[in-house]
Amino acid sequence: MMHMTFYWSTSVTLLIDSWKTESWASYGLTLLACLIASAFYQYLEDRRIRLKLIAASVGSSPASASPIEEPLLQSKIGRWSATKFAGAALFGINSAIGYLIMLAVMSFNGGVFLAVVLGLAIGYLLFRSGDGDVAVVDNACACA
Repeated sequence: MMHMTFYWSTSVTLLIDSWKTESWASYGLTLLACLIASAFYQYLEDRRIRLKLIAASVGSSPASASPIEEPLLQSKIGRWSATKFAGAALFGINSAIGYLIMLAVMSFNGGVFLAVVLGLAIGYLLFRSGDGDVAVVDNACACA
């Protein structure tokens, strides 16, 4: 049965028909899997942003203008570098995990929702709340 409102039960079908919980043990393991997947999502997002920052700092010299100030003069040399492929792979994997987490929340089970939110908060606390928080801006226009 597909629920359209939040419900509280140990009986939940998550993502695929064969992932059903019928006991407290299986439900607890499912919630733990949701929590770990959500924290891992934050970890991968942190790795992707750090990779982008490292690539930007290695690729630019101190005397050159930043890409935000002069976007049309930005060099296209190294357009297909290994760093860009790694960043694209991390982005794809992270997007897939994010969509699976979204689908898990769409099961409308209250425990799954809380496990995902708690996992995202724990992942943010562990991996993304450091002193080195720097915003990576792909496009200087706020409306893009």
